[in-house]
Parts: sequence; structure tokens; C-alpha cells
Amino acid sequence: MKKIRAAALIGAVALVATGCSAGGGGGGGEGSAGGTGSIDVWLSNNEQEVAWGTAVVDAWNAEHPDEQVNAQEIPAGSSSEEAITAAITAGTAPCLVYNVAPAAVSGWVKQGGLVDLSSIEGGSDYITERGGEVDSYATDGSFYQLPWKSNPVMVMYNKALFEAAGIDPEDPQMNTHEAFLEGSRAIVESGVQSAIWPSPTSEFYQPWFDFYPLYLAETDGTMLVEDGKSTFDSDAGRTVAEFWATFYEEKLSPNEAATDDAMSAGTTAMQLAGPWAIPSYADTVDVGFMPVPTSDGRENPTTFADSKSVSMFTACENQGTAWEFLKFSTSVDNDGQLLELTGQMPMRTGLTDTYSEYFDANPNYVAFAEQAEATADVPSIPNSVEAWQAFRDEYSAAVIFGKESIDDFLGNAATKIDDLVAE
Repeated sequence: MKKIRAAALIGAVALVATGCSAGGGGGGGEGSAGGTGSIDVWLSNNEQEVAWGTAVVDAWNAEHPDEQVNAQEIPAGSSSEEAITAAITAGTAPCLVYNVAPAAVSGWVKQGGLVDLSSIEGGSDYITERGGEVDSYATDGSFYQLPWKSNPVMVMYNKALFEAAGIDPEDPQMNTHEAFLEGSRAIVESGVQSAIWPSPTSEFYQPWFDFYPLYLAETDGTMLVEDGKSTFDSDAGRTVAEFWATFYEEKLSPNEAATDDAMSAGTTAMQLAGPWAIPSYADTVDVGFMPVPTSDGRENPTTFADSKSVSMFTACENQGTAWEFLKFSTSVDNDGQLLELTGQMPMRTGLTDTYSEYFDANPNYVAFAEQAEATADVPSIPNSVEAWQAFRDEYSAAVIFGKESIDDFLGNAATKIDDLVAE
């Protein structure tokens, strides 16, 4: 699907951030937990997030002349994940990175690159009081990330194309797998190239936008791996895989990547997306939203949170300032500014009540705020990126390209992931 998603994922999802140290130190040496002074932080290259980050930094710097924060966008070049890993190795990582994908955290912990925020006085309390049920973001019982914001994945659809296909755009009634398929067939029969166009490319994070949201919905939030074992070689996993395989078999979804923004171009009627996508279509498509479907059409299904975190890096010399700035940047007021400027959901309790005026004024975001109460994320496991890549490779072969059976995909992927998690 277009490269709204490619940009958001290769940057924002695939670990949108990288950097240089705040006072550096080579070889990944530990900074000072109580050190104060200037720090560097790295922000996503998302235009709205840069505006938010700049405003927050300016507000901090005005009150802290001896603890100045320098913020920069992710530099152009290699992927964020590779750049962060290299910076950890070189001891040149920044103090804070905003927009870290939780899937990468366990690898960086193993590398020795992240500060245990639980070891900071009041660290665990701040994280849990702000975010509520956040235990799944802990690694080996400690928080090496502060869960920052989420983009709950829902089905975004083109109301005009739905109406042309005979589907009520205000109440599509597509909450079961079968009804979703029937609606998708009607859309393609009406002349639209694709009903829904998940990206068929091979990046490790692509399951988060096809298989995984529907698997979480089908299982009421069972993560891909729990208690050190994969969970998806099951009836629920088979149901979701067969659902998606039908789209490719019946040519309701293409198995090649789009060359443009398929939603804006009108070559697809639906996509799986979070609230980050709303501004992209404000002037081009009248969009609606509905929860991801389940086999039985249950109410309030769980979906993928697509959350991003903030992590502190051990190369940071002035970790005392970094922690105080991290708390400042994730305060009620600054979380409200994040919501205002980006439409992304701060991961804090009482979201709709805390920011009721925003949601009253921006009704398109209400569905996502409500959905944010029913989400799950990626598991915190060893070799996380490698595990997701193994899953994607097997899924692609069976579901997207039909080169192996669904049962082989589930069994082979489960075996590979179990081995990786056990390392």
C-alpha cells in the first residue's frame, strides 16, 4: 500500500530514531545516573512530531539554562534499527530516542545499550501510574522503555467506494470474517482494483498490519509468544491465516506492492491503519472506521496497539537530566499537545476523560481512543526482530503466494520462533 505506511514504518515503526550521544563516551560505557547538563534527543521525522518535539524542547530550555536539550530528526541514510544498533556499539547513542518500536528493545537490552528505568528512583511508579497495565513492556522484569503513544489498528475505508458497492458506509455490517469477505467481493465486483491492500513485502513488521491485529482480535489479546512459546499454531491462527489466504486466492488483495497511495488513488477501498493516517486523507478521501473483523463478530475486539516508546541509552552522560526531561515531555499537558498536533494516542489512563475537549472537537479520533482501551502489543522476547522475520517469511510463502500449506506455515514458523526465543 502506498508509502504513507512505508514512510511511517521504515521510519516510525521500524524504530524511528537514531543518533549521536549527548556527551558521548565510546565503547558503550555507562553514563552517570545522577548527572545533569545538556543532552541530545532524537525525534521521528514525522512533521507533526517534529513540531511537538520542538515546542517541548523550547519550553524546557526556557526554564533550564544549565540543562539544555538539543533535539534533531533522524538522519537520512540507513534504517533506524541499524543506526541505533551501530550507535550503541560505538558508544554514540543519544540520551533519549522517541518513537522506539517495542520489538527492538530486548535486543538492545542484550547489547547493553539501554538504561533500566526501573533502577531510577520512582521510575517504575511513574511508568505504571501514567500508563496503567504496562507489564508487557517490561524486559526481564524491568522497564527499559516508557510506553509513550499508540496507534490502534482499525479498518479505514473509503465511504464513497462502499456506497458504490452497495454497502452502507455508516453501518457496513462487516464485523464477521464471512461478512467482511462478502463485502470485499462486492467492492471488487463494483470495479475497484482491490478490496483491501495489505503490504505484501517482506519486512519483519508487516505482520502487524495484516495477520497480527486479526489474531489478537480472534484470541482476545493472546500475543504471538507467551511464556516462552509461540501461540499461533492453533485453530485461531489457522482461522486468521485462511481468512487472509482467501483474499489472495480470490484476488481481492494484490500480492504485489502498490506503486502509489492506493487509498487516495481509489484503487483500494480499505486499509488497516491507525489514527496517524487520518490527516493524510483529510482532503482526498471521506473515510470511515470499523474494528477488525473476527470469525464470530464479537463486540469490542482487541487489536494491535502499534505503540511506540521512549528509551534512555547507556552512553548518555547526563542521565539525571534525561530522566527529568522524559517525565516533562510525557506530562499531562505535553501528552495533550502530542494528541493535538499528531492525533496519536498518548498511552495514559483515562484518555478520553483527560482530553474530552479534544475528542469533542475531533470526532474522527473517538473510535481510535475507544479502541485504545482494547489493544495488545508485541511480546518482549529474545531475538524479537528475528522471530517476526521468521514469521513473515513463512506467512508470505503460504498466505500471500500460496507456495506452501497453511499448516506448514504455522508449524514451521512456530518451530523457528520457539528456537529463537529459547536462545
